[in-house]
Amino acid sequence: MAVKLRLKRIGTRNTPVFRIVATDGRKPRDGRPKEELGTYSPLSKEEPNFTINLERAEYWLGVGAKPSDTVRSFIRKARRAAKAEEPEAETAEEKSEEPKSDA
Repeated sequence: MAVKLRLKRIGTRNTPVFRIVATDGRKPRDGRPKEELGTYSPLSKEEPNFTINLERAEYWLGVGAKPSDTVRSFIRKARRAAKAEEPEAETAEEKSEEPKSDA
């Protein structure tokens, strides 16, 4: 079975909203997915305009799912964001662990 990571449209006319899903490649675009991984709102003004469960996306990629071009770019952006957040979290933890002097 060919699993694909792609977009499923759920928005109304003139207000597109999509879900990022893992689905069988032979099913229709808006058919029942195996799992929903996130959302994409192209009309949203705030960045990023998508959410994705990167852990589950990595799982599906690990078992051979093929992402669409758009979903591939979302995963790439989410990886970059996660990588950028890691050093910030580490430095915040280091600062909170520093002993305070009473001098």
